[in-house]
Amino acid sequence: MSNDPIRLTDLAHGGGCGCKLAPAVLQQLLAGQPQTAAYANLLVGTETGDDAAVWQLDDRHCIIATTDFFMPVVDDPRDFGRIAATNALSDVYAMGGRPLFALAILGMPLGKLAPEVVREILAGGASICAEAGIPVAGGHSIDSGEPIYGLAVIGVAPPQAIRRNATAKAGDALILTKGLGVGVYSAAFKKQTLDAAGYAEMVASTTLLNRVGATLAQDPDVHAITDVTGFGLLGHGLEMARGAGLTLAVEWDRLPFLSQAAQLAQAGFITGASNRNWASYGEETRLPTDIAPWRRALLTDPQTSGGLLVAVAPQRAEEICRQIVDAGYPMARIIGRVTEGEPVVRVV
Repeated sequence: MSNDPIRLTDLAHGGGCGCKLAPAVLQQLLAGQPQTAAYANLLVGTETGDDAAVWQLDDRHCIIATTDFFMPVVDDPRDFGRIAATNALSDVYAMGGRPLFALAILGMPLGKLAPEVVREILAGGASICAEAGIPVAGGHSIDSGEPIYGLAVIGVAPPQAIRRNATAKAGDALILTKGLGVGVYSAAFKKQTLDAAGYAEMVASTTLLNRVGATLAQDPDVHAITDVTGFGLLGHGLEMARGAGLTLAVEWDRLPFLSQAAQLAQAGFITGASNRNWASYGEETRLPTDIAPWRRALLTDPQTSGGLLVAVAPQRAEEICRQIVDAGYPMARIIGRVTEGEPVVRVV
């Protein structure tokens, strides 16, 4: 093995949630697959593109199961492990549950990375799981052409706490819990343009556990939750709109962004996934006719370990948003509302 330092991101063709298949491609692959609705105990399956599967054991317990993994979005192996683990755990929190344990998913290019680098990736993931109060109880590893790491996570929740992406109600307010722009930050990082402050901001956001989802799900005025990841705000918002059969009206001026997101997007640091996202679902969105391309790109920007999109009763929106901020999510904002109308996302 060469003694020259190897950038993890140079070993992968993409990184983070930007590696996800485009929504249109995913729909084609899933077409004709067996439907899951026939299983009475399967409360959440594949029908609505939700964040995790949910199986009801009895009147008091549901099991939540998910898996998530990707290629490096950063070069520091411990940070890569931390980001990937945070992202995987998010699916359980987005369903209103709390994680019980995780299994590691590991694919590494043998002969290209030293064992100590791989150990650091695993240690990073384990540190986030420890923060969440759960063990990494096992896993599986393979020799792969590109570095891959993530988790399969098992969680639990009472049936009344399960929150889906398809249960928003007309009149609901929409809250986003983290700032947007991770994709453009990662594009700038890969081109070695992101400064130290930007890197620190990106890692802080992507390693912030979405554990507030489990708390929100205890509130009956919280009607729907999903996390905003690889399909961007428009894509995951569209899943919520389709599931509810309603319009999501988003106000651009209310959206929270990481501090350098607009600057980097205007400088052209746009991911390929952002463009693939737009090609997949652009026809189901309604944007201002004069919107600048860089602004559109931020709306489709893939968010590795992004925040939660939460639909709440309008009379409680300000109070619930304050609770989220007080719980450690300073960028949480009310960004719009749910209205009667066609299942699209409308940005004004």
